Parts: sequence; structure tokens; C-alpha cells
Amino acid sequence: MSEWRELVSSPLLMLLVTLLGYQLGLQLRDRTGGHPVAQPVLVAIVVTVLFLTIADVDYAVYADGARLISFWLGPATVALAVPLHRQVRRLRGVVGPMLVAVPLGAVVSIVSAHGLVRLLGGGEELALTLAPKAATTPVSIALSEQVGGIPALTAVVTVVAGVLGAVAGPTVLTLARVRDRRARGLAMGASSHGIGTSRALHEDETEGAFSGLSMGLTALATSLLLPLVLWLL
Repeated sequence: MSEWRELVSSPLLMLLVTLLGYQLGLQLRDRTGGHPVAQPVLVAIVVTVLFLTIADVDYAVYADGARLISFWLGPATVALAVPLHRQVRRLRGVVGPMLVAVPLGAVVSIVSAHGLVRLLGGGEELALTLAPKAATTPVSIALSEQVGGIPALTAVVTVVAGVLGAVAGPTVLTLARVRDRRARGLAMGASSHGIGTSRALHEDETEGAFSGLSMGLTALATSLLLPLVLWLL
């Protein structure tokens, strides 16, 4: 029994399960012709959760074993500047509207999340937990801790928002007749963070580049505006 526990808690096994789950997601996406639900990140989450549940492994053990993946998330995020650099000429004409839309979107996200929780009878702590969900996961966790929310729950909500945005975002934008790849990318990055940006990059390089830019700007705008908006509320 002790040998089994050592095996299932091995860092190498944690890393292998995560990578296999993501690889399975890539194959499902390709075989289904890019079906919205067949998102590699979503599939990897499902596979990992099933493994942890069946093997009775604590999340803390998994997180410790998968630190290598967590480490490379930082460089991967910075690398999103590469496709943006290739599309820099397409920034012309959208800088002004973007500098208005991104902060406005951050304010709407904060107010709507906080307001809906309070409207439905939730407490102030829960409202503060959901308020920073528009930022990327590391930023939203730090902001939640700063304003008095529950960081662990904020992380879950942020990831769920990212997954839902990646799955439904392109369809919603198409139904709304948003055709411009730049506008679609800005919307995806602002609402669904890195997971949505991954989907946007798969759809189109320009869309992915602007999604990465929007993700960073939204995190910055949320960090700056959250204390002020909560004070006004």
C-alpha cells in the first residue's frame, strides 16, 4: 500500500497525467473538427480531476508535483508577445477604442459580479471573491486576498470563467456579428484569460495576438480599478 501511495504521488506521474490529458484534448479537438467543447485545457482538467479522485490524491500533492508546468506558465504568457509583435501594424486605428473598452470592460465585470452576488443574497465576502474574476488567475488570486475575498474560490471561478469563455465565446461573438479578428481577440482575452487566448490562437493568429494583449491589459486595469470600484460600491 505504501508503494502505491508513493507511486500515485510521484511528481513525474503528476506531470505525465497532466500532459497526457492535454494531448488527449488536442486529439479530440482535431478529430471533432475543433468542436467548442473539445478544448484541450478543459479535457486536461477533466482527466486530471478523474485521476486525482480515483487515486485519492490530495490537490496539494498534485500541485506540488506539477510545479514544473506552473513554472512554465510565466514564460508562456510572456511569449504571447511574439504573435502580437507580428501583428503590430494592425494596432493602427484600434488603440484609442481599446484603451476605452478594456477599462470599461473591467469595470462592468467587477460591478456585475459583485452586484449579482449581493442581489441573489450572497454575503460581502463572496461578492469580493468574485469581483476580480476578469483578471488572469495569479492576479485575481492576489487581488482577492487584498480586498478580503477567498483566494482559493477566486481561482476556481476565474478558471471556470476562462473555460466557459473558450467554449462559448467564439459562438457568442459570431451570433453578435462581431467579425473583426481584432475585436474578437480583445473580447476573448478580456473575458476568458489564457484559456480563451489559447482558443483564439487556434482560430486565427491576429485574433490570438489581440487576445493576449487584452488579457494583459485587463489584468492591469482590474488591478488598478478594483479598489476604486469597490470603494464606490
